[in-house]
Amino acid sequence: MPIVPVIRNATPADVPAILAMVAELAEFEKLTHLLDMSEQRLHDDLFGARPVIYAVVAEVDSGVQAFALYFENYSTFLTRRGLYLEDLYVRPALRGQGLGKTLLKHLAKIAYERGYGRFDWSVLDWNANAISFYQSLGADVLPDWRICRVTGDALARLAS
Repeated sequence: MPIVPVIRNATPADVPAILAMVAELAEFEKLTHLLDMSEQRLHDDLFGARPVIYAVVAEVDSGVQAFALYFENYSTFLTRRGLYLEDLYVRPALRGQGLGKTLLKHLAKIAYERGYGRFDWSVLDWNANAISFYQSLGADVLPDWRICRVTGDALARLAS
């Protein structure tokens, strides 16, 4: 029998669970060396005076088992807002049971209902399972684009 999660907007009480899953995601992606998390920063960015990100969670048996964190972006080519999925995570014990698809469909509905021009996210090139899954939902994996990032000392140098 398929799992029927409760999908809802995150609340301040969900911040610790979201951070725990971000740490699990970093472990899966072999990127724990990049973690510099703060419960207060995440809380403020989600629920402060000027929220810059949004999150939805999937509850199963009254426990948060998955989340999606997203924000608005903008396409000058479309002159329309878009939705950018920063992180999607489903706890390992519940993978393959539809939680990820349910969260993606929920976000697609938000983007569509708000009149956004597109719904974007990134995927690691070695994650063949995720790439196949996303393509099965109709996503195009754009081969000609690369993510550019400036952080840490390089950001400080560029800013000076």
